[in-house]
Amino acid sequence: MTQTLKAALLDSSKRPQVVEDLGQMIDDEVDDKGIAIKSGYGVVKKVKPGIISDAVDSLLDEFTEKLEPFYADYAASGSGSFGDHLSSRSDEVADALLSVTDARAERSSRESIKKVYEKLRPSGKKNVEEALPRLGAVIEKHTA
Repeated sequence: MTQTLKAALLDSSKRPQVVEDLGQMIDDEVDDKGIAIKSGYGVVKKVKPGIISDAVDSLLDEFTEKLEPFYADYAASGSGSFGDHLSSRSDEVADALLSVTDARAERSSRESIKKVYEKLRPSGKKNVEEALPRLGAVIEKHTA
């Protein structure tokens, strides 16, 4: 197990694969959602190919920073999976991750982005919590 998430996820030689795996995780999560989410996601990916990997890459450093304390607790416990650990603290983890996107949306100068984010944000926490087992599995793959 790698000592820090930063070392495991942000190293320039590893980052492209981490971004790819996280993008696939997002695709898998969307596949489990309703038709409205699937349709909207599909449209976004068609209109701007690469948007998901670009977004993941741009947020990865901040997400890693927010996940680092949870990973340290998990590593110290020495048991279970990281996905289970994240799920057991889902409220706290989701709030930490969403604080990153909340700050990004707030700093945006584009009112259209802010409005869309505000509309989607109420369901965001539930979706993040549901994704934590998969997120933990992707992270474990890169910290093994």
